[in-house]
Amino acid sequence: MAKHWYKILCVLLLAYTITAGMLFKFPALPVLNETIRNVFFHVPMWYTMIICFTVSGVYAIKYLMTPTFNNDLCSMQFANVGLFFGVLGLITGMEWAGVTWGEIWSSDPKQIGAVACLSTYLAYVVLRNSIKDDDKIARISAVYNIFAFALLFPLVYIIPAHSTSLHPGGNGKGAEIMGTLMTQSSHLRKVTLPGLLGWISLGIWITNLTIRYKKVVHFKENKPQLEFKNYA
Repeated sequence: MAKHWYKILCVLLLAYTITAGMLFKFPALPVLNETIRNVFFHVPMWYTMIICFTVSGVYAIKYLMTPTFNNDLCSMQFANVGLFFGVLGLITGMEWAGVTWGEIWSSDPKQIGAVACLSTYLAYVVLRNSIKDDDKIARISAVYNIFAFALLFPLVYIIPAHSTSLHPGGNGKGAEIMGTLMTQSSHLRKVTLPGLLGWISLGIWITNLTIRYKKVVHFKENKPQLEFKNYA
């Protein structure tokens, strides 16, 4: 039970976030009104994506230093799950923009940067499926992953922060992004912070499940040639 504590916490946090996010009463804000509830879903998707991409990049570096099956697999699966949550973040953001900005796509620097970032990691997925040699694709994709991670923060944070953007933190005021989170009304923070922890935990949980599944499949396919201890 002890090793599953974060899964139990994840379920409790998300149950609370979804219930409170839908039912709690929040202060009415100009333009946003009831759409402010989307902050409990849209924003955590991006934070989960960033964490998954970061961990993926760390494992890519580890693979180049110590080329093991586990390092390559973890790098790949964290990138896949990060891409999944990034797409969810983009969809929830477009839905929110359609209500508050009047259109789902306004060529906002943040939107363009997000799409560019997701396209970079989508290319990573395509690359992994384009070469059949396992060792070769592991090395090439690890190098590419590091390149993709180097573009992550400039695309989703630095460049939009120094551009005219409808998002908080634009026009050279990047610190507003964290400031907005910490200066939210106490009502919002009671749901925002548990929501962040809950969605991030879900991302890690999903990644761990996919890693375990891939290990089992790969081991069964290569059992005559491989020892399972090499996968640890």
